[in-house]
Amino acid sequence: MIPSAPSQAQATHLQTSSRLCGEPLAIAPGEARVRLLAVAEMAVDEHQLVHGGFVFGLADYAAMLAVNHPNVVLGGAEVRFRAPVRVGEELLAVARLEGEEGRKRRVQVTVERGGEEVLSGLFTCFVLERHVLAPAAGEGA
Repeated sequence: MIPSAPSQAQATHLQTSSRLCGEPLAIAPGEARVRLLAVAEMAVDEHQLVHGGFVFGLADYAAMLAVNHPNVVLGGAEVRFRAPVRVGEELLAVARLEGEEGRKRRVQVTVERGGEEVLSGLFTCFVLERHVLAPAAGEGA
């Protein structure tokens, strides 16, 4: 069980927008919980349907925090959208590290709204030796 307050300092994705991707509630070794309130800018129509990319972004952010390494990047994801989300709804993403193989990390993420699952997925992340945009040794900046 993840504690209600962060037990580990955030080491990655430090400039992520809490308004668009969520607010970390707890970070523990191999686990993270992130909350997101769906805001009006996320709506795609007059019914206030939230674009799935924002729900995916929340899940992705939670996966990154579960790994919590400065150079973690997403390599792929298999996700299932289970229910629609509307503006004004609060979402909770729970991410748990499921396995490690070298640089590769597999993270299971679920996103819920009031106990109802709206997204589930397996995220494949990679921990790199340097930042993905940093020049290789011997290259210019």
